[in-house]
Amino acid sequence: MLLSRSKPAAGSGQALQNQQTQGRKQIPKVDDFLATRDYTGALTVLEFGGGKGNDEREMWIGYCSFHLGDYKRAMQVYEGLSHSKNPPEDVSVNLACCYFYLGMYPEAERALEKAGQSRLKTRLLFHLAHKMGDEKKLMEHHQELEDIIEDQLSLASIHYLRAHYQEAIDIYKRILLDNSSTPRRSHGLPFNLTLPSIAEESDAYFLSSLKDNREYLALNVYVALCYYKLDYYDVSQEVLAVYLQQYPDSAIAINLKACNHFRLYNGKAAETEIKSLMDQSSSSFSFGHDLIRHNLVVFRGGEGALQVLPPLVDVITEARLNLVIYYLRQDDVREAYELIKDMEPAVPQEYILKGVVNAALGQENGSRDHVKVAQQYFQLVGSSASECDTIPGRQCMASCFFLLRQFDDVLLYLNSIKSYFFNDDNFNFNYAQAKAASGNYKEAEEAFHLIQNEKIKSDYVYISHLARCYIMNKKGQLAWELYLKMETSSESFNLLQLIANDCYKMGQFWYAAKAFDMLERLDPNPEYWEGKRGACVGVFQQIVAGHQSKEYLKDMIQLLRNTANSQVEHIIRVMKRWAKDNRINI
Repeated sequence: MLLSRSKPAAGSGQALQNQQTQGRKQIPKVDDFLATRDYTGALTVLEFGGGKGNDEREMWIGYCSFHLGDYKRAMQVYEGLSHSKNPPEDVSVNLACCYFYLGMYPEAERALEKAGQSRLKTRLLFHLAHKMGDEKKLMEHHQELEDIIEDQLSLASIHYLRAHYQEAIDIYKRILLDNSSTPRRSHGLPFNLTLPSIAEESDAYFLSSLKDNREYLALNVYVALCYYKLDYYDVSQEVLAVYLQQYPDSAIAINLKACNHFRLYNGKAAETEIKSLMDQSSSSFSFGHDLIRHNLVVFRGGEGALQVLPPLVDVITEARLNLVIYYLRQDDVREAYELIKDMEPAVPQEYILKGVVNAALGQENGSRDHVKVAQQYFQLVGSSASECDTIPGRQCMASCFFLLRQFDDVLLYLNSIKSYFFNDDNFNFNYAQAKAASGNYKEAEEAFHLIQNEKIKSDYVYISHLARCYIMNKKGQLAWELYLKMETSSESFNLLQLIANDCYKMGQFWYAAKAFDMLERLDPNPEYWEGKRGACVGVFQQIVAGHQSKEYLKDMIQLLRNTANSQVEHIIRVMKRWAKDNRINI
């Protein structure tokens, strides 16, 4: 009886002790949250679970805030610590990192003057030199970099930012191969100053090693980013999947996946991908909040651009460029130019966009100076060693020669990339114009008919070029129908002149006569009568030779009667006499 009673008593006490122990174990710790990269959770524990005035606690608050993308709060924490009697050793360099991410580059340099020598300080100075465009300091700090992973990743990131993709990929290959058999306790490389960068080509062995590697998972993101830049979106997606299996809530990785879907499919598919991140409302989403808002504007074809992009112009590099693109699509060339005119281009995309803006402004204002600047930018990109064999590089050379009106050279480059743009209306528009300018009207007409964009099809450049193609391909009636669809305007008058002269030149005298007749009604210029007279005589000659239907004779006589000229009656008498001799009732 005693034993039977003592067992439950002992058991209850032990159970209570176990429950208390388990309860203590269930209290979350900062390290637990940091291990899963849950910086919001870690910050919550730090704010409500520690005593105030503890420098170590404040340093961790700054660390979590920084990794959440709240650089302003992290800066305030580190600034407070820097004014204490005995500031922590790393506070100055950490403060400089915050200034760097806030775009406060002079402040970052001043903060680093107080920081002790460290590898992080060297890397940050290296990045500051790049941001401030100081090539001399950039090379000095480049020489200070060592053959350690963190320094080499920083070097690779600068290569990426300067569009030197091949140099960057070589660094990633070396890191992977040098450390493939070295065990490390790592959950992936940190996303701090070792920004994503990758390169131009990668052999099958490297990609295979990359996918099998579990110690340097962040390399997958860096490689995927580079492949995205190189337009290899399917390969980028394949490499990125390895990282997402381990970290499915990564803002950088999910955003890149969405961008790949945008390029491979459409904006709706991209928005679906990024929506999963937005729905999580996680710390990862907070980190990339501005980037995601920016990309949603792009995915939605510019919707909300004026509300979202202007505040991000100096925060996200692409925001300025995408705002310029938005203005161009709205035909607001002046606003686009004002936004980009003072920007010094550093990468091919910036040179290209600045070239496009100058070309548009030059054509709108008739400014040869702007057109010349555009031509120089296009030539610079298209002839560069890194871009000459890329699709954008060849497009640039085609644009350069287009502005120089060297259309055989334009076609040389456009034909080399034609298969990539079969359904691209802008490409087909340029291709068709180049074909027409080089005299290949049959293929030009086919290219014009591929265009589906109604805005392009309503443009006078499109209409006039298509009309000329019709005429040169012996389809004068179709050219005349284009005119009939137009409303009366200066452009319709210009089209009439084109039809009249081109049809006359090509021996399509009936439509030339109709066009000159209409021109004469709108403007009683003697030259239009002379053109009309010659065209009518040409039609009569074709009827006599049996090359034109005799039914046109009556209509032609009516056209002639629309003109009050002494020559009219003489011409009509000749026509009537011939009709009588050939028993034609007119």
